[in-house]
Amino acid sequence: MSDATGPAGKLEIRTDGAPAPAWAFSQGVRKGPLLQVSGQGPQDPFTGEFVAPGDVGGQTARTLANVKAVLLAGGATVEDVLMFRVYLTDRAHFAEMNDAYTAFVEENCPSGVLPCRTTVFVGLPHASMLVEVDALAAVG
Repeated sequence: MSDATGPAGKLEIRTDGAPAPAWAFSQGVRKGPLLQVSGQGPQDPFTGEFVAPGDVGGQTARTLANVKAVLLAGGATVEDVLMFRVYLTDRAHFAEMNDAYTAFVEENCPSGVLPCRTTVFVGLPHASMLVEVDALAAVG
């Protein structure tokens, strides 16, 4: 977790376990018990390369691993997530994304209480991205 505390107790969350932000935003921001994770994509955090070209299941798994790294850096776990927002480029990818997502939450939410989720179909910032995910967690 970064020690960069800003106005009104906002804390910037940074980790090498997720790709560095490409533009003007934080990987995550924590204020009190709330932790917002910025949209993560299917990038390898060490090389910055986009992984699993054309494979939405592989991209979803990498993207969720990046989200999890930011959660952990902010003092949260996947169990603390209230809401995931999933952004997909194509409706045809929904089933494959959902399979990878389901495996991830079942593995990381042993309580069985799964986070809420919204899925939206959009254009994404990089041509090779098929999926992006952000998360809101309540820490504590």
